[in-house]
Amino acid sequence: MNVQSTCVIVGASLAGATAAQTLREQGFAGRIVLVGDETELPYERPPLSKGYLLGKDERAKIYVHEERWYAEHAVELVLGRHVTLVDREAHEVELDTGDRIGYAKLLLATGASPRRLRVPGAELEGVHYLRRAEDSDRLREAISAGGRIVIVGAGWIGLEVAAAARESGCDVTVVDPQPAPLLAALGTEMGAFFAGLHLRNGVDLRMSHTVTGFQGTGRVTSVLTDAGQFEAEAVVVGIGAIPNIELAQGADLSCDNGIVVDESLRTQDEDVYAAGDVSNSYHPFYGGHLRTEHWSNALRGAPIAAKAMLGQQVAYDRLPYFFTDQYDVGMEFCGWIGPDGYDRVVTRGDVDGQAFHAFWLTGECVVAGMHVNRWDDGIRPVEDLIRSRRSVDPDRLADTSVPLAAHVLV
Repeated sequence: MNVQSTCVIVGASLAGATAAQTLREQGFAGRIVLVGDETELPYERPPLSKGYLLGKDERAKIYVHEERWYAEHAVELVLGRHVTLVDREAHEVELDTGDRIGYAKLLLATGASPRRLRVPGAELEGVHYLRRAEDSDRLREAISAGGRIVIVGAGWIGLEVAAAARESGCDVTVVDPQPAPLLAALGTEMGAFFAGLHLRNGVDLRMSHTVTGFQGTGRVTSVLTDAGQFEAEAVVVGIGAIPNIELAQGADLSCDNGIVVDESLRTQDEDVYAAGDVSNSYHPFYGGHLRTEHWSNALRGAPIAAKAMLGQQVAYDRLPYFFTDQYDVGMEFCGWIGPDGYDRVVTRGDVDGQAFHAFWLTGECVVAGMHVNRWDDGIRPVEDLIRSRRSVDPDRLADTSVPLAAHVLV
């Protein structure tokens, strides 16, 4: 088939598979090649620290599409292969086999990799990172045995794994240098809510402390911290992720906390795009670049990239969104607190009863919001309120007798 009608997608992930789906749905009849370095079918990652980790979800449930979908839609899956080079001049990518594939349009959906903890003993067996399905398989085996689990990092991955481990009967200790869980994402007030949630469920939270090393002969048996030593049959490290920009850098594409793209997810090369965790995209609503590492960014951003690859005039302007499930708490969040923080948090509902909304205000405007177990209202009115940029009365916002929608219409 003529290279002029070929779209190559690097990264057989949620973003990559969703982009391929969108290309077909939009009528693209040319060749689509989807390359991934894993041997698994493209899958979604949130279940790896939730239902799949707990054994509640079958493996097939994590896949974006069944295997037959790719054949039925003429999407060529090239799995277990690394792309080692992007040759922009030749319009080709090179695989680790030495084979080259030509492209008319190229999408980089290379994702991110777990940030590694550089301390003595970090390479011992039993020290886990959670990014891939195989990581979740190994971790599931570890927590299903019960025992003592130490989690390094009180972010989303760390807390979700802590909840899964407690549900499996493990003794769980979480160590983090920040004074509250999720501090960067939610701030002090809602960080305290999640701290209370885990304390009530028997997690030993060691906040404002750091891990200095791991001990064991071949396999980890204890964790050294500035708060003392903790025995462990397994350790989970969740201290953030680093965007996989090596291919883009090698191709001399602009990179700054990810691959820099415009609102249509296009790089400075009109034939190369980036989506998902690796993309640092210009966001029209905020007037600046944002990179988010959550499921919705891949799911919602990839179709925009695919449409732009087909020449459509589109822009990715969805507000940042993420969700979590921990114990009996389901939460959705949208918005962006930003580097300058926020002025106050307003809660609406029963915080102690774990059924409420929270709103982050800068001045008199809501810049971010979340709900906990408030599925009737959900997150949509929060998004509408943020987008309205309207001033709100904090006391009225907290009043559950006033419908959320009323604050948008004032």
